[in-house]
Formats: sequence, C-alpha cells, structure tokens
Amino acid sequence: MNLEVLVEVFAQHTAAQTDAIFRGDAKTGNKHARRYLAAVDKLLALGDAGRDALASLLTHPRMDVRVKAVAYLLRYRTADAKAVLEEAARSEGLIPFIASEVLKNWEQGTWALDPE
Repeated sequence: MNLEVLVEVFAQHTAAQTDAIFRGDAKTGNKHARRYLAAVDKLLALGDAGRDALASLLTHPRMDVRVKAVAYLLRYRTADAKAVLEEAARSEGLIPFIASEVLKNWEQGTWALDPE
C-alpha cells in the first residue's frame, strides 16, 4: 500500500469512527478504529516518510481527522501539532475535549503515541 492510500484509509476510518460514536454505535466505531490504527501503525513503521505523509492531514477539513493525525505527530512536528490541538481545544464538544486531553498528556509527559 502506498503512503497516500494509507493516509486516506486513516482519514476515512477516523471520520467513520467519529460518526459511529455520535450515532451511539460502538461496534461499528471499534471496527473503524481497528482500521485506522492499522493504517497509522504502517505509516509510523515507515519512519519520517510515513510521518510526513500523515502530516498532510494537518489541514484536513474535518477537525476529528486533524486532531487524531496530530496526536501521532507531536514528537515529530511539535509546533504544528500543538497549533492544531490548541485551535481545536478552543471549541466545545467531544473532539475539542480530546484535543485538550492530548495537549494535557503531552505537557505532563505521559503522551507516547509515537515513541522514538
């Protein structure tokens, strides 16, 4: 699978998981989570090339996709990732809450989605 396809799989299944959560459909949400997690694992296994590909989602039109992507890019693209999270955290709702929790964990040193 090429990088662009992996990024698209990540984005599609992240969005689909969010939609399932808002519908109250945990089973479907979990199915989509497994798929985006498999995609991000493959991207991160490719090192910086995979991280650079994932960074293309910094400007994705959906906030949930941007927030999920940058959660995996904090160590690699700290300033850009924090900017996306800080912007998202200024709103209200589930995704802004997730963004604020990711920032909090980063600041407390407990974040570890992309270890060195």
